[in-house]
Amino acid sequence: MIPAIDGLGAFGPAAVAACLIVAYLIVGEPVVGRVLHRRFEAALGHDPDARIWLYQRLLVLEWGLAVLVGGVVLLAPSVGWTELGLRLPDRAPNAVAIVLAVLVIVFLVMSTRAVRRPTDAARLAGAAPQAIIALVPRTPVERRWFGLVALTAGVSEELLYRGFLLAVVLAIAPDIPDLGLVVLGGVAFGLAHLYQGRGGVVTTSVLGALLTFLYVGTGTLLVPMLVHAAIDLRILWVPVRVLPPDGPDR
Repeated sequence: MIPAIDGLGAFGPAAVAACLIVAYLIVGEPVVGRVLHRRFEAALGHDPDARIWLYQRLLVLEWGLAVLVGGVVLLAPSVGWTELGLRLPDRAPNAVAIVLAVLVIVFLVMSTRAVRRPTDAARLAGAAPQAIIALVPRTPVERRWFGLVALTAGVSEELLYRGFLLAVVLAIAPDIPDLGLVVLGGVAFGLAHLYQGRGGVVTTSVLGALLTFLYVGTGTLLVPMLVHAAIDLRILWVPVRVLPPDGPDR
């Protein structure tokens, strides 16, 4: 069960700020992400720092949103980080959530081993959406920046799309069932990846639903945070030699 949130206050500053942040996550983030990615792809091939440019802006954007969430917590003294899921589980996790977590760990191990093999990595690189391939770091400096982005995504995106968004939804509609939260968490997360195209939206929606289920089943945001960061960090194992070159002909 997701921790309940109250104390925002009807039409108070905290409630207004919370609703604006949620509106941005659902409506604004897909647009901003798409604009950033188009500018990034347009720079590839002639700007050697294009990826670092994108990584830095993603870091500023995601940590900036996390700071805004912190502002809501300050505006509503009765709302703490515990209500946003940043706590240790105070009960035994749901059995289904445990099974799902084990399956996710197995998937991470197997897929990481696969991307380390040149033939499998080349096959995956050929099948992945171009928007994803373009994000994969090529140089040591890019890899360091991407590592920060992956860790940031694991923390901030879970805080935003699982902890904060769903807590606000529960404050508005406390009777919404867990299945509804799982669907909402998945769809909102998928729309945030609109720049990846339809296939990317579907894939990330499923991933978002699985991460939401882990949150619902364990009662803590720490589990999906770790899983999310691990999924993104796998990219660092993709061999650079199997990736297409940058530029218009990539």
